[in-house]
Amino acid sequence: MRLVMATMLLMLVIVCATARRNAALPTVALERTPSAGLQPQIAVDAAGAVHAVYFTGDPARGTLEYVVSRDGGAHFSAPLAVNQHADAMAVGNMRGAHLALGPRGQVNVAWPMGKSMWFAQLPSGGTAFTPERDLALGLGLDGGALAADGRGDIEVFWHGQPPNGKNEDTREVWVSRSVDGGLRFAPAHPVWQQAGVCACCGMAAAAGAGGDFFLIYRAERAQVHRDLYLLHSADRGQTFTGTDFAPWNVGICVMSTAQLTKTSLGLYAAWEQENQVLWAQVAADGTLGPAHAAPGTPGLPGGNRKYPVVAVNRQGQVLMAWTEGMAWKKGGRVAWQLYTADGTPLGAAGSATGVPAWSLVAAFAHPDGSFTVMY
Repeated sequence: MRLVMATMLLMLVIVCATARRNAALPTVALERTPSAGLQPQIAVDAAGAVHAVYFTGDPARGTLEYVVSRDGGAHFSAPLAVNQHADAMAVGNMRGAHLALGPRGQVNVAWPMGKSMWFAQLPSGGTAFTPERDLALGLGLDGGALAADGRGDIEVFWHGQPPNGKNEDTREVWVSRSVDGGLRFAPAHPVWQQAGVCACCGMAAAAGAGGDFFLIYRAERAQVHRDLYLLHSADRGQTFTGTDFAPWNVGICVMSTAQLTKTSLGLYAAWEQENQVLWAQVAADGTLGPAHAAPGTPGLPGGNRKYPVVAVNRQGQVLMAWTEGMAWKKGGRVAWQLYTADGTPLGAAGSATGVPAWSLVAAFAHPDGSFTVMY
């Protein structure tokens, strides 16, 4: 009798624990990019408004559009053109727009195209973006990233050749910096004294809560060493130090992307590594916490995990979303996994078809703890 009672008690404990876990499992909704656009980029402001920028038109030369939702993404405003000329590109997946919100409601957008790194801004209360400005001044470039801090300082990054540069080994990471909210930008200069950048790889940037700036880029040395570096600036973006946090030896350009996401709980990073996608929290001093990978085995036929993003809710639960099965001119699937704050997978991974060729995915958290993945 005692054994039966003990067994029943154990089963009750298991059932209750499972119910608690399931009750704590946030929902994940899927949402197609407005206007059937490509490469959505999302930022949520302090009031909960969801801002999005995405690409439309010919993938080789098209338009960026901006929309905003004040009801958690249920309805978005009519699209507003970011660029006045067809000077944006979606081909290659890593050449799209980057979005950062200013402290007074400004919407900042930057994107690379050919030899130009364009920047445009929607002023607070404005009805049109300022004419795009080229910050790169004719340097052959690719990639691109953008960050804005609480003071209004803006950093626009890209990687490109110095004068007389010849190959990936001589490429450098460049920055153009504004300390007046985007009215004026200083001449571009290399971020730090280490050359060698993966030519067709994207970058990610963010400003920390204290005004520090962070940047992830993929290096290149001797055509095979394509490690990821996390750069950190503690002096308002004037100087940077760097850490090699993800070595990878491969003799091809991996055409990867990364993401840095600032939240009320801190800064989070997501990146690609050997067909796998991972995320980690970033400390205020620029060091990475433990890395957490997507579940299952990467590299299976049609797997090819790429383009990861993360979103974090107020409870500290993390959603990582990524794509699978995508290739040159080929769409694929969106996949996602929830995690507890310490990186333990929460529930089963999900996936769905429908990511168009040349596109990416984006994600954001709602005040109730649920998430939306846009693709």
